[in-house]
Amino acid sequence: MKKYNFFAGPAILPQSVLEQASQAALSFGDMGLSILEISHRSKEFVAVIEEARALAKELLGFSDDYETLFLQGGASSQFYMTPMNLLNPDETACYVDTGNWSSKAIKEVKHFGNVNVLASSKDENYTYIPKGYDIPSDAKYLHLTSNNTIYGTQMHSFPDTDVPIVCDMSSDIFSRPIPTEKFGMIYAGAQKNMGPAGTTLVIIRKDILGKVKREIPTMLDYNTHIGKGSSFNTPPVFPIYVSLLTMRWVKEMGGVGAMELHNEEKGSLLYDEIDRNPLFVGTSRKEDRSLMNVPFVMNDAYKSLESAFLDLCNSEGCMGVKGYRTVGGFRASIYNAMTKEGINKLVGLMQDFEKKNG
Repeated sequence: MKKYNFFAGPAILPQSVLEQASQAALSFGDMGLSILEISHRSKEFVAVIEEARALAKELLGFSDDYETLFLQGGASSQFYMTPMNLLNPDETACYVDTGNWSSKAIKEVKHFGNVNVLASSKDENYTYIPKGYDIPSDAKYLHLTSNNTIYGTQMHSFPDTDVPIVCDMSSDIFSRPIPTEKFGMIYAGAQKNMGPAGTTLVIIRKDILGKVKREIPTMLDYNTHIGKGSSFNTPPVFPIYVSLLTMRWVKEMGGVGAMELHNEEKGSLLYDEIDRNPLFVGTSRKEDRSLMNVPFVMNDAYKSLESAFLDLCNSEGCMGVKGYRTVGGFRASIYNAMTKEGINKLVGLMQDFEKKNG
């Protein structure tokens, strides 16, 4: 039976990427050695990391004013590295609270400077994206989370401001074009929409660095990693290589513009069924629905059937549909690599379940 991966992360990868990565794990290029055992200083891997750094900027459209890094520690490490590198103790950074990950970022910034939480959707269990808030012109930066895996909300536009935007794009990186000129920095853990766990992409505008007064530990200084081409210490070789394969796949598929159309089509199929089917209810506001993570629950009249639907999904190969504990119900993560076939399979199960239980 074919299995469809709806897990939120580590998440689905394109089949062609898995096949290429599997081969490289046995023998990489003409080396006769596994990608898992070659030196990160070898010319073969240097070529990999340089292509990956360049291709990330190319796909998203960032100029040479930005540097690309592949770091360790996951996106969570950027919660403290960002203010450590960008914020002086007497300065203020602005944050918008849209879920678990932005809340954790807000907790970390307090160690390094002042934080102004401009808006929050916590009052409605993070089911919407706050809008219409004022951004102080003297803020050092504005931190946003573009997509929220747990609550299924996504920013479909970004504020107009002269303040540099720092954005956690872990779960929707490379899923659509972005207005690069608005960003001072973006970062993304690989394991949602780019590659396996183990590396984090950071793209940062060079002119916002070097302005803090504190001494920064060597390993936590972005300039350290810029100066050494992301190889100050041994980088996570295999996750970077698989991320490169995924970026090549995005380019072959037509780039982030084509990905956006692909994701919109998939999202429409699934959301239309949720809205049509009397057994299910979407949990996020329609105008803020995510094209990456789709949470939904059983209609109150059918709550007792929740376990039965999960059992059906698992038995029919739709894996990872169980919802996050703070939302409950179900969640289908439909990242770039999820096929239309996979969406149709899940929709078909929802329709079959309705016929038997509606």
